[in-house]
Amino acid sequence: MTITYELGDSLYINITNRCTNNCLFCIRNISDGVGSGTNLWLEQEPSIDEVIEDIQRRDIAKYKEFVFCGFGEPMMRAYDIIEICKKLKEKYCLPIRINTNGHANLICGKDITPQLQGLVDAVSISMNAGDRYEYQALCRSKYGEAAFEAMLDFAVNCKEHIPKVVMTVVNSISGENIRNCTELAQSIGAEFRVRYHVKKSA
Repeated sequence: MTITYELGDSLYINITNRCTNNCLFCIRNISDGVGSGTNLWLEQEPSIDEVIEDIQRRDIAKYKEFVFCGFGEPMMRAYDIIEICKKLKEKYCLPIRINTNGHANLICGKDITPQLQGLVDAVSISMNAGDRYEYQALCRSKYGEAAFEAMLDFAVNCKEHIPKVVMTVVNSISGENIRNCTELAQSIGAEFRVRYHVKKSA
């Protein structure tokens, strides 16, 4: 079972395969893994202690950051992430990033961002569309069209508690959609990045 894996000079932490979205472009549709994690499908979700033990087996000096990102939405386990972050901050000096779809507040039923302050250094939020209709068509969230506004609200709240907030889109969406997303991210005060959409090879 792959709990941690390497991608570039970052150590990624894979803690769940559950997700609130079923995105058309999701890498899980075409691959079993990414980076050094050749199979990110979990037999079961690792406990907090199992995550910490797996991290401690690594040569942490090799990495520039910890990243919560695997084959699922990490904030499905928001409270476990908070506890893991506390332990990591006690032992290591590396920054911590969360790659997320921005549904944490819907998942938790409240604004979770104040509890991330001082623990999470960066959050990368998958935006992927400029309005709720395009978003639902592309991301197929279990929350329906409410997911888009919740994602934007999460980003706004993150700006108050987390030093770096980045909104991202896949490069397979239209140029007009990318422009709309750029403007939305700028209105929030977040950074913006277009990420590469991995496609199934012929």
